[in-house]
Amino acid sequence: MGALAIGVLSIVGACSGGGTDTPYEERPVDEIYNKAMDLMADGSYQKAATQFDEVERQHPYSIWARRANLMSAYAHYKVNEYDDSIVAAQRYISLHPGSKETPYAYYLIALCYYEQITDVGRDQKMTENALAALTILIQRYPQTEYARDARLKLDLTLDHLAGKEMEIGRYYLNKNDYIAAINRFRVVVERFQSTTHTPEALHRLVEAYMALGIKSEAQTAAAILGYNYPGSDWYQDSYNLLAGQGLKPEENKDSWISKAWHSVF
Repeated sequence: MGALAIGVLSIVGACSGGGTDTPYEERPVDEIYNKAMDLMADGSYQKAATQFDEVERQHPYSIWARRANLMSAYAHYKVNEYDDSIVAAQRYISLHPGSKETPYAYYLIALCYYEQITDVGRDQKMTENALAALTILIQRYPQTEYARDARLKLDLTLDHLAGKEMEIGRYYLNKNDYIAAINRFRVVVERFQSTTHTPEALHRLVEAYMALGIKSEAQTAAAILGYNYPGSDWYQDSYNLLAGQGLKPEENKDSWISKAWHSVF
C-alpha cells in the first residue's frame, strides 16, 4: 500500500490546512477543507468524505474542489465504500485528465476493484474489472510508482482468473464432458500462459484429448509441457499417460496448442 500512501501525502502536502443529504450551510472553502482534513487525521473517513464533497458542492470552481474530489475518493476507499470511491475518482479523471494526480485516480479505481476480488468459487466480475483497470494504469502511466505496484497486482489477478478457468475445467473433466473441459483449459493456455496454472492446464489437455482418442493433440500438449516444465510432476504424469498407450510427447506444429504457445513465446 506504499504507493497509495505516497499519493495521498502528495495531495495533502499541496494544501496545509458532501453528501447531498447534508444541510446547506455556506462556509469559507478553507474552513470546510480543513475540517475535512481534521476528520481524516482522526480516522473519521466517512465524515471527512462528506466534508470534501461539501467543498465541491459549495465551491465547485475553486482549486480546493479539485483536491477535495480526490481526497473524497480516498476517504471512501478507506472505509470500503468502493462504489463511491470509484465514482469520485472517475469524476476527477473526467474533469482533470491532465493533472499530475490523475495517475493516482486511476490507481485508486484499480485498488477498489482489486480489493473486491473473491475466491475462485464465486463470480469473477470484480477480478475482470481489476484486470482492466490495472492494465489501463500500466499502459497510460508505465513509469509511475502506481504502475510498478499495479504490475504486481496484475500478476495475481491473472493467476486468479486462470484459477477460475481451471476449477470449471476440472469439473467438466470429472463429468467426462471433455470438449467443455478442453475449452476451459484452452483459455488458460491462450490467455494466461504466464500464470502458475499453465503446467496443469497442459496436463489436463493431455488427459482430455487422450480420453477422446485425439492422440496428436495429447502428444503436442505433453511436448509443450515437457519442454517448458521438464521437472514438473504434471509432465511426469502426462509422460506416463502417453507411455501407457505406447506413445511419447511429440509436437504437431499445426496444433492450436503449438500455435498459441509460440505466438506468445
